[in-house]
Amino acid sequence: MAERTWTADDVADHFEEAFRTLRKLPPVKVQGYFSIWPAVLRTAREIAFMEPEPMRIWPSAAAITRLEQTFDWVLWIEEAERKLIWSRAARVPWKQISGELGCDRTTAWRRWQLALTKIAARLNADRPESVATLFHSTRAT
Repeated sequence: MAERTWTADDVADHFEEAFRTLRKLPPVKVQGYFSIWPAVLRTAREIAFMEPEPMRIWPSAAAITRLEQTFDWVLWIEEAERKLIWSRAARVPWKQISGELGCDRTTAWRRWQLALTKIAARLNADRPESVATLFHSTRAT
């Protein structure tokens, strides 16, 4: 990660990918009861009349690794900033986010940008020249 210069947009994209990866993972459920009966062998006719099951696309190992990295990143920011970043990764509308935070939409957007910039600055900590560039590029937008 030392070669890459992270920006707030890169971090936001990373969080969106992490949210999509979380959605693809199987849900956590209680084991429940099970049966020791043998599996039912169905005929071709029974299979033809069955309801089709939706195909589930599982995340790749690389996507899960990036998700785990993202979980480490959220420890660098405050809890309110975490909620804000994950809400935007889930594409919650700004109006709803600003209502939950009790502030204006632009203020919520600025807080989101600041939280992303904090993470990007921490990721770029090995490269002091990139932190100043990151700060100035965020201020320009």
